[in-house]
Amino acid sequence: MGFGEAVIARLYELCAEQKITINKLCDRSAVPQSTVNNFINGKTHNIGILTLKKLIDGLEMTVPEFFHAEIFFHLEQEIK
Repeated sequence: MGFGEAVIARLYELCAEQKITINKLCDRSAVPQSTVNNFINGKTHNIGILTLKKLIDGLEMTVPEFFHAEIFFHLEQEIK
C-alpha cells in the first residue's frame, strides 16, 4: 500500500469512527468535495499538504494523531 492509499483508508476509518461521511468531513473542513473525490477516485494522486491539514482539522485532531496509526507504520517505499 502506498502513502495516498493509506491516507484514504485513514480518512474513511476516522469518518466511520465519528459516524460522518466524507461529504460531511468536506463541509467541516471547508474543502471542496470535488477535491477529495478526485483524490479518492484516483483522478489526482496528490491531495496537497494544506488540504490534508484542513481535513485533519475537520476531524478535530492533530497531525500526529492522524498519522499515529498502524496503516502508516509499514508503508511501501515510494521511490524505487
